[in-house]
Amino acid sequence: MAPSSPVSGAGGQRAGVVVIGGGDPEARNAGEEAIHKSVAVPADDDALSASEEVRYRGWKTMPFVIGNETFEKLGSIGTAANLMMYLTSVFHMANADAAMALNAFSGTTNLATVLGAFASDLCLGRFATVGIGCVSTFIGMIILTLTAALPTLHPSPCSAEDGGRHHYCAGATRLQMAVLVLSFAFIVAGAGGIRPCNLAFGADQFDPRSEAGRRGINSFFNWYYFTFTIAVCVSSTAIIYVQTNLSWWVGFAVPAALMLVSCALFFAGTTLYVRVKPEESPLAGIARVAVAAFRKRRVPDGSKSLFRTTRHGSQLVSRLPYTDQFMFLDKAAVVVHKSEIDEISGLPKDPWRLCSVQQVEETKCVLRVLPVWATCIVYYVAFAQTNTYLVLQAAQSDCRLGSFKVPPGSFTVFPMLVLTAWVPLYDRLVLPWARRLTGREDGITLLSGWASAWRCPPWPCSSPASSSGGGATTTRAARSRRSRRSGWCRSWRRWACRRRSTR
Repeated sequence: MAPSSPVSGAGGQRAGVVVIGGGDPEARNAGEEAIHKSVAVPADDDALSASEEVRYRGWKTMPFVIGNETFEKLGSIGTAANLMMYLTSVFHMANADAAMALNAFSGTTNLATVLGAFASDLCLGRFATVGIGCVSTFIGMIILTLTAALPTLHPSPCSAEDGGRHHYCAGATRLQMAVLVLSFAFIVAGAGGIRPCNLAFGADQFDPRSEAGRRGINSFFNWYYFTFTIAVCVSSTAIIYVQTNLSWWVGFAVPAALMLVSCALFFAGTTLYVRVKPEESPLAGIARVAVAAFRKRRVPDGSKSLFRTTRHGSQLVSRLPYTDQFMFLDKAAVVVHKSEIDEISGLPKDPWRLCSVQQVEETKCVLRVLPVWATCIVYYVAFAQTNTYLVLQAAQSDCRLGSFKVPPGSFTVFPMLVLTAWVPLYDRLVLPWARRLTGREDGITLLSGWASAWRCPPWPCSSPASSSGGGATTTRAARSRRSRRSGWCRSWRRWACRRRSTR
């Protein structure tokens, strides 16, 4: 089999299929090299690059994308941050019941993102999913505002008995609880459409095949989270203050109005957006790779006849290079017989038996993320308590700062204040400095950034232990091992050594 031989379709037209590798070593080496060089390079003449077919507006679309995200977070977080106090003080729920209801609301909100991502990738696309999510969230906020504004939709205030020594608080009726749950349902559906898609939709507006586009994506991520933390800080202070000291219905009407602004901003940029067409869910692709690799588990490991099609997947999605990790999955892309490929369409006859290199690499990306994802579980189990029991503890505490009383729901703002101050410093100071040191476009990798605090010692050149004869060799060897494990640390050490030598 030729190293790069397209399978001809009807009428002699090229079907856009490349089978990499063959029986002889030279063909296998050529095929492997072709895979490594396959990033964003179409294999046939008919496949144009995305930059030639699509006009990426980049930062021109960011006022709409980031504006939509900012006002959406102002509205949704401003609504959810103080729900614990709303359920206990207005709906007269017990603390445990309110915490359970709020955790259920938060949990279903996060689980809904899986369904939203599935619908986006399968049929709707990110633009439609985010748009539907914004409208659904706005409807939910309007209904929640009505539960606070209309006396018939929430329990009556507590009444004093026995000379004020006891208070009787009526619980919510079935109708009142049904309306409250309905508002939560719309908000959950909206979050399921917005959360999994808005960040990826913003990244779609940059050309990932150009240096400026890749830098724009990195900077967009930083400013995305910067505006997110700003929205959290504002909603956790100003909006909660209105809810606590003015009235609940005004405190919910303000987030609803902000959500309306978010919808308007998002749809105002409709003509500028780049829209990636939905094709199939990544979950389905992962399942196909797993099944195909299992079916071909007896195929020799050294086989290099890998299947790659240039017609599979959107041209707006960058092609992933071949990697030598999780090589047992490569068997899913091994072409055992030519009959596995349809000669007309150039696609596999059975997608559950033969997958492309792109599908295999996407599955590998998911597997690489799993350890990082798993380490966050324990953290978020503890972090989930901030909106429930932390607020309850603050409500039982003396929250006065002089003559000003801090609302209990505002205690969640302090971690966000630190993030708000750090993100612009990281984007404008740390990243440019790291780019000069490492020569990487992104400055440092995410894992290096997370680990830099404990992997790099404060004195990279010498230490008191190294100046004394006994521990010098051991200390230098330990520093050498740490230096080899991190390219960023090596660059940081060289820079620090030069600085110390010039002083």
